[in-house]
Amino acid sequence: MPYALFCNDSQISKAYPSEADVWKLAQRSGLVVDVGTDDERQGPRRVLDNDYEIKSCQAAQGEDPAKNKAEADRESRIELQLNS
Repeated sequence: MPYALFCNDSQISKAYPSEADVWKLAQRSGLVVDVGTDDERQGPRRVLDNDYEIKSCQAAQGEDPAKNKAEADRESRIELQLNS
């Protein structure tokens, strides 16, 4: 089942193969914040900013979540090369 980033129940990202892939996208987009610790976890925990959520979804007709992941990974590598 693919996953995507949602805001106020509206899908705002492409579909990706796993929830972890969407977390990476959200992190690169600056939508992940660290909040304080609690008794059950050590260190800060990651949460999505504001009303953002990661949910399972249906890929749009003709959309390939694996291709979306490959494109996002390629863009991330290019960005890293430009910033170094």
